[in-house]
Amino acid sequence: MALTFYVHIPYCIKRCGYCDFNTYTPNELQDGATLEIVSNDYIDAVLKELEGAPIEQVPTIFFGGGTPSLLPADDLGRVISAIKARNGLSQDYEITLEANPDSVTAEKLSRYIEVGFNRISFGMQSAKPHVLAVLDRTHNPENVKKAVDMARSAGFSSISVDLIYGTPGESLEDWRDTVTTALSLDIDHVSAYALIVESGTKLAAQIKRGDLTMPDDDLMADMYLLVDQLCQTQGLSWYELSNWAKPGHECRHNIAYWENKNWWGLGPGAHSHIDGKRFWNVKHPTAYKQKLFAGQSPVADSEELTPEQIAVESIMLGIRMREGLEISALSSAQIDRLANYAENAYLEITDNRVVLTPTGRLIADRIVREITI
Repeated sequence: MALTFYVHIPYCIKRCGYCDFNTYTPNELQDGATLEIVSNDYIDAVLKELEGAPIEQVPTIFFGGGTPSLLPADDLGRVISAIKARNGLSQDYEITLEANPDSVTAEKLSRYIEVGFNRISFGMQSAKPHVLAVLDRTHNPENVKKAVDMARSAGFSSISVDLIYGTPGESLEDWRDTVTTALSLDIDHVSAYALIVESGTKLAAQIKRGDLTMPDDDLMADMYLLVDQLCQTQGLSWYELSNWAKPGHECRHNIAYWENKNWWGLGPGAHSHIDGKRFWNVKHPTAYKQKLFAGQSPVADSEELTPEQIAVESIMLGIRMREGLEISALSSAQIDRLANYAENAYLEITDNRVVLTPTGRLIADRIVREITI
């Protein structure tokens, strides 16, 4: 067996208008501490939580957030060293750092390599200043190329950029410019996500007031098909609904999620999945640290998945992948319900597998409902 680790770093300099992730700015924490002081204390808590995880070899570790690149490389390296000493890393391990393009320097990137990272994912989101302004992103779009080039020089073997489409005021040509700019960089991987407006965010309030208007579904569909076409042309193949990569540069950490493997989430609000049991930690960093330093479990709640839930999730996650679903995993009634989608070119049934076409990927959720009702 193998065990994948996710390490949550819940700190950001400022909160973006669309973000409802479990992250906190120094002002929101209101304890007057600098990130350096917070970081050391926080990593101590993460290492305490690690003591409760299974001892199985680790193929991938992913540091997400928040903005992990705000923390000193040596602090993040303490987590990598502890996992390596306790569990062991597989020979071809993948250790990913999520980073804001403005928060890295050549020196920091070199140090991240030294402590064990070999993959980095930059939050680019858009190449258009007016789109970044709506998203409340702080980075200068020109800094993305500098950050990617510095990361390559430092020795990162896989470099990814995250993009967001469907921002209010973003045209199809804006999106084309963004994707084209991203693909002109020295990268191996692109993740592109449709903007989801979460209630309680600044962006949701702006839309509710009528200050901003979301694009219609047809434009969103055109944006998805465009990024798929442009990536394929540049040698990045889709391997999951929102992800494209050069051969051998797929994010193996995320594939572990989609294949329902075992993973352990370290940090406040982090979710874990071990042998059909799912559990998640208390959300606030202060409560998380207090529990661990008091010798208590940080787990807030858990659920045991039923065989039916596991089967439904396997379909829901599997159909997102390039390999698709094995026909043998479906009942004859489920296969019958898919016939109409195959006739209308939303999916292909080949080599005993069901695989979505690009237009089928646009309605993946509807197809999943059709199979799992």
